[in-house]
Amino acid sequence: MANDFVKKEVSKIFKSEKDLSKAQALASAWIIANYKGINIKAFDVHATSSLCDFNLIATAINTTQAKTMADEIQYNIKQNGGSVLSVEGLSDCEWVLIDTGDVIVHIFQEISRDVFDLDSLWKEFDQLEIPSEYYFSHPEMGDSDESTQNYF
Repeated sequence: MANDFVKKEVSKIFKSEKDLSKAQALASAWIIANYKGINIKAFDVHATSSLCDFNLIATAINTTQAKTMADEIQYNIKQNGGSVLSVEGLSDCEWVLIDTGDVIVHIFQEISRDVFDLDSLWKEFDQLEIPSEYYFSHPEMGDSDESTQNYF
């Protein structure tokens, strides 16, 4: 499933975070960002939600990309001591939902994300900062802000 680079980088995130739910959210964000997902947001809802600590929302460009992200997240969460309680939406990948108990990951196709507009539902909540180095960048694009501008 995951290549050695992905496993190594995700493992670093889990080792650096004491809070398992935060580690799961950051690891999921890293995987999505490195598979060229866009508009990634992680909402911290732990103070008001009994369902989860973080809701992570991201957009995939196509269904193959969404499925790959979902597969990698599931595999790496399990490899690092977490569990996946439920996965929904893999048949059409318009809205894939991965429930790890502490983190719910929503991977949308752009049109579906606009229709369901979960961003507005959680807009009042603080967002977990996703480090810019998580985002995919091509070496030829350089280090300018323009190279990652489309991924935020």
